[in-house]
Amino acid sequence: MDTEPVASCQGHEAAQLGSVWALRKHAARHFCFTYYRDMGVCVAQGLTMREVMLGFLAKEGEPISRARQFPLHGADVGRGFMNLSNVVGSHVPEAVGWALAAKLRREPTVTAVYLGDGAASQGDVHESMNFASVHNLAVLFMVENNGYAISVPLHKQMAIDRVAERAAAYGMPGVTVDGTDVAAAYAATAQAVLRAARGGGPSLVEFDVERYLPHTSDDDDSTYRNREEVEEGKKRDPLAKLQERLLAEGVLTPERDAELRKAARREVDEATDAAEAAPYPSAADVLDHLYAADGR
Repeated sequence: MDTEPVASCQGHEAAQLGSVWALRKHAARHFCFTYYRDMGVCVAQGLTMREVMLGFLAKEGEPISRARQFPLHGADVGRGFMNLSNVVGSHVPEAVGWALAAKLRREPTVTAVYLGDGAASQGDVHESMNFASVHNLAVLFMVENNGYAISVPLHKQMAIDRVAERAAAYGMPGVTVDGTDVAAAYAATAQAVLRAARGGGPSLVEFDVERYLPHTSDDDDSTYRNREEVEEGKKRDPLAKLQERLLAEGVLTPERDAELRKAARREVDEATDAAEAAPYPSAADVLDHLYAADGR
């Protein structure tokens, strides 16, 4: 079975879902610029499991790039998310441009741009934060810090402890929260959304998360990480933490938990079967959507 490289979001789920829920609840309108590890954001924005699997297997019917890009790369403006480039950090100025356009059009849009700790070290990101602050744009910089820029550990990327410490230099609030706690992710994002919606400008929200798998399915992380580190990180599994909390609060029962897990497995299996049965994209339309129609 031919596949595309997969950049798993395991360990990032609470940060991604909690933040999107806050955007949906507190912003009159919102738009997300994602990066390659943001399947949770895309699903929360409405991407179906069948569409995800079509992308992973590069099959016809994938809606955001017609299966001609790295998985989860492309645009679905109707569902409010976009990632047009796999160049690390290059989507951040695009997001700031989107926020500027919304301001010029007097639209009540809050733009959220997700990036990793490695991207936060790119020059494009620094310029974007400065521009957003100078122009008081309603944009949130959502840094998913899992401690590794592919294989480079955090202490070799920057001389400070937290990416959020940089926010003060741009005149914006910066906060670091436990990104494996969905409630903490929701609360921090909600505060930033409300501030932006009131005209308070940009914020930097840093989510302290874990990366449980290699950078992508093409990577061998055993060359730069030991298993003890990974297993220690799994003690912060966001799904297990949420399950424990919901059970303790009586929101979830063991029986309902088992039902949900069974339904999720069935949905993934059905999506995988459908994607495997789907055809590959046709060469006949490979040049479509490269240029605007009618010279526009």
